[in-house]
Amino acid sequence: MKKLLYLVSAAFVVLVSACLLLPLFRSPVMAEPGTNRAYFNIRDYGAVGDGKTLDSPAIDKAINACAATGGGTVFFPAGTYLSGSIHLKSNIHLYLDAGCVVLGAPQSMKVYDPAEPFQGPAYQDGGHTFFHNSLIWGENLVNVSITGPGMIRGGAAKVKGDGLVSGDGMLDQWDGFAKPKNGSSPVALSEDDRRVGNKAICLKLCRNCLIRDVTIFHGGHFAILVTGCNGLTIDNVTIDTNRDGMDIDCCQNTAVSNCRINSPNDDGLCPKSTFALGHNVLTENLTISNCQVSGFAEGTLLDGTMKPSKSKTGRIKFGTEATGGFRNCTITNCTFRDCRGLALEEVDGGIMQNITVSNLSMMGIANCPIYITTGSRNRGAAGNPPTPSIAKNILISNVVANVDSSTSGIQITGIPGQPIEGVRLDNIRITFKGGGTKENAARVPKELATGYPEPQGLGVMPAYGLFARHVKDLELANVHVSFDTNDMRPAMSCIDVDGLGIDNFKASLASGVPIVKFDSVKNLVVFNSPEIPSQDDPAQAK
Repeated sequence: MKKLLYLVSAAFVVLVSACLLLPLFRSPVMAEPGTNRAYFNIRDYGAVGDGKTLDSPAIDKAINACAATGGGTVFFPAGTYLSGSIHLKSNIHLYLDAGCVVLGAPQSMKVYDPAEPFQGPAYQDGGHTFFHNSLIWGENLVNVSITGPGMIRGGAAKVKGDGLVSGDGMLDQWDGFAKPKNGSSPVALSEDDRRVGNKAICLKLCRNCLIRDVTIFHGGHFAILVTGCNGLTIDNVTIDTNRDGMDIDCCQNTAVSNCRINSPNDDGLCPKSTFALGHNVLTENLTISNCQVSGFAEGTLLDGTMKPSKSKTGRIKFGTEATGGFRNCTITNCTFRDCRGLALEEVDGGIMQNITVSNLSMMGIANCPIYITTGSRNRGAAGNPPTPSIAKNILISNVVANVDSSTSGIQITGIPGQPIEGVRLDNIRITFKGGGTKENAARVPKELATGYPEPQGLGVMPAYGLFARHVKDLELANVHVSFDTNDMRPAMSCIDVDGLGIDNFKASLASGVPIVKFDSVKNLVVFNSPEIPSQDDPAQAK
């Protein structure tokens, strides 16, 4: 009898446990039909999924039906869904199941929404001026999610030979609205000319948004563009595209984590702060962690071949359009591969303040591994006289890098009369290609001024390891730079630096080449670096 009672009790426990755990394993497709169901399968609303039938009208029907009940999940089962613009709603979760592909329709079908009218003068690129010309977009929404192991494929791009040929889908650029001159009005075009889709996912002025687990291939000019959003999470997203991977513009309280972004011809992960919302808005409280950026040929991250590209962009870059600026941002535990290095650029009158960067590993870097700059391009309604660009309190630590270029090492460059303030580099170890000449060492690079702030525009630097100009309170601790090929430039060159602290600086040197070259360096303090003079030394001046 006791044995029977034991067996009955055990069976009851198993039954109750199964009932409790069943919801964790239920597939969205198992939901019961009805007006209050939690899941809305797009095939129930007419989606075919054959890659030939236009399915975006059916997808919109499913989204509208879901929104009408107060929200829920719109389920995309396996299949290829040819789509024009898909319109998000509040409290909607798009779930892309394994085997699902949302495929951008050919431009010739004219099924993308036209770019909306822009009120007033434009101070930003056309790509940041218009939002509705997108594959999946939403504006002024709350509680929006796009998740699942499926793919968003921005067009009919095909692999031919060793390269990828763009098909007639999402465009990686758009000249329908040319880049407006600073403060001019965008050119008005016909509606047909404005029906040009060039963004895979676009969110504007939304709150509490999540993008997770999806893959985006050939995502147009922007695979992900988010502008003016608050409370955004992007996690475990893979992007293999031709232009920008993700642009985070004028956003607050954003977390980007565990993402893989390959973008050979443009930036991989690019925080910005444009004037697109009609006023200056900071991008702040941003964390970027555990991400990988690269510049391999498009498509070769996804297929695993990781073939080299000519451009090798694919980096993490703050700027360039930043009339508002950046504040309280953190980057940690990220890798860079076959791309450009980290860039922190503030040239349009905003601020760049309280930025921390740690634990970066870089290989195959195409130019400057660490680039911090301010300029006076002042692209924006910054007043008269223009607001100076300000950068202060930047900490970068624990970086290892191999640089394939001999053009430039680390660059930290401010504006005459407006120095970058409070920069510390700690535990940095970088190996450069080397090969610089005595003529390179004698150069004085031009001032950035109003030019586009890219290091290659300044030419070969006079130092192979680090060049600093117009900086106040610069600290270098445990920095080691070396080269593979003899370099006739010093390891460090500093011009107009007030308050330079150096502790344990080590460098490879060619015979007869000084380790540093100083010009107008004040308040110099040196520890544990016997080859560097401990105070201003006329012999080190140019």
